[in-house]
Amino acid sequence: MKLIVKAHQQTVGNLSLDSETGLFAFEYAADWLALDARFPLSPALPLERMDMTAEQHSAAVRQFFQNILPEGQALDDAAAANRLSKSNLMGLLIALGRETAGALVIGLSDALVQSPVESQQRLLSREELSTRIRARPDDAFSVWDGKVRLSIAGHQDKIAVFEQNDAWYLVDGEGLASTHILKPDPLRRRLQHMTSNELACMHLAQDVGIPAAESRLTGVPEPVLLIRRFDRVVTDKGVQRLHCIDSCQALGLGVSMKYERPYGDNRDVQHIRDGASLPRLFALVDRASAKPAADRLALLRWTIFQVLIGNTDAHGKNVSFFVDAGGLSLTPTYDLVCCLLYADARIADTLAMAIGDNFDPVGLTAYDWAVMADTCHLNPKLVSRELKQLAEKIPSVWPDLQRRLRENGADADTLAAMGDIFLHQCAHTLKLAAEIPTVARDLL
Repeated sequence: MKLIVKAHQQTVGNLSLDSETGLFAFEYAADWLALDARFPLSPALPLERMDMTAEQHSAAVRQFFQNILPEGQALDDAAAANRLSKSNLMGLLIALGRETAGALVIGLSDALVQSPVESQQRLLSREELSTRIRARPDDAFSVWDGKVRLSIAGHQDKIAVFEQNDAWYLVDGEGLASTHILKPDPLRRRLQHMTSNELACMHLAQDVGIPAAESRLTGVPEPVLLIRRFDRVVTDKGVQRLHCIDSCQALGLGVSMKYERPYGDNRDVQHIRDGASLPRLFALVDRASAKPAADRLALLRWTIFQVLIGNTDAHGKNVSFFVDAGGLSLTPTYDLVCCLLYADARIADTLAMAIGDNFDPVGLTAYDWAVMADTCHLNPKLVSRELKQLAEKIPSVWPDLQRRLRENGADADTLAAMGDIFLHQCAHTLKLAAEIPTVARDLL
């Protein structure tokens, strides 16, 4: 079995699976390698094949492409809709590969396609969206017109749409692409108003100088968060796709390794920290970024912000990079949620990636931040300064932002509860920021 992987209407290479050995392989196309603007799929799959065994190469290929697929219930729904096993990577890529995160379009070669998909768009009315939101207990939200409208990693209900003149469309065909992600509130009652939560966190990031995906809240009348895709650019000629990858893909990690403690927080396994981590991310930026100094600072600010807003689910798939011929560059941040708001709803209250060796977001010390600075090769004075600046800025911008969010339909009680968490986290952090540079290096 062989699939064609394209980007910008060019064939990047061939993805193949040997049915007898079960080994995957990816080979870049000669024409792609001849382009001045060529780029690798990720640092884990460089243009020049690394010296590794066929089994090692297969694992790297499989992990990269598995990270493209949705997760959780959305993956279950995609498999069921296409009568596939969840482990059938090639089959799922055939079904979902026309609209992925980033620039890649994956499918059968033109010679094997029995009925090519023509570019088409279908209006999605507010009324239809409302009906489908209410029908979620019985009908898979990601499946529309018998097709899965999503190949974006994550667990939350969401669909990808093309927006034009305030109207939403479901699109098909390589010539069209979605521009926005629509997210309704989760079904679980305790997680109601998560759309308000995410909206607030995304706008707070922008207000304190952290680039974040553009988002707005609308009602159909059910609340829906509309997020502009940063991997799409609308031009006079259509929608241009930009290649981007998450840090699991960049690091060559499987989707199950997106948490630093990939096997959980149980006492017997909590010491195993083989997954995505801050030291790994900073090392990745150092060796692969097109602008390492700027991306190191941006990644530090992202890290601090997650702690200050109580986002315990800031894992390896929530950090992404644009990829071009020059290397990697951090994308705007996304999937920002104050998870501490749901600490009583079986939402993890431990950090996805540790600060130093501490996974407790409300119990961090100056020593933990100093260890983090040391292991990530950051100047502790820089960490102290950035902590202080963000911990002072969030409380200063929050009152006005909270007012604007309420006026735009965000839930007032949710915002008030989030504000309490923000203020507590910022106050605690301010107390210890100045101590970080004073921690003796021989203690680290």
